[in-house]
Amino acid sequence: MVKLVEIAKILRSKNAGPFEITLDVLFDEKQAYEEVKNAGVITKETIAEIYNLSPADIHHLVYFDQALGIKITIARKISSGSPGDRDVYGAQQHAPLMNLEI
Repeated sequence: MVKLVEIAKILRSKNAGPFEITLDVLFDEKQAYEEVKNAGVITKETIAEIYNLSPADIHHLVYFDQALGIKITIARKISSGSPGDRDVYGAQQHAPLMNLEI
């Protein structure tokens, strides 16, 4: 098995408004993208488990074939900038995806 961080060109996260975070997984090779897509590992249930969320908190999980990318939008546990928020920009939330085994 290979980890997602080893085959994805870009793994990143960012705010999608104050109440959501978007996770982007981008590939530079079609074969790697298709391998991940066809493995069926990246699902709402998997993302919910990794991020300790309910599957209902995964608002979008979309495979963009033309861009060789996957976009996942999840609910933030704490809104951006609220007391207790440790990542105002949502820029460090992709880390749990790194060790996902494909």
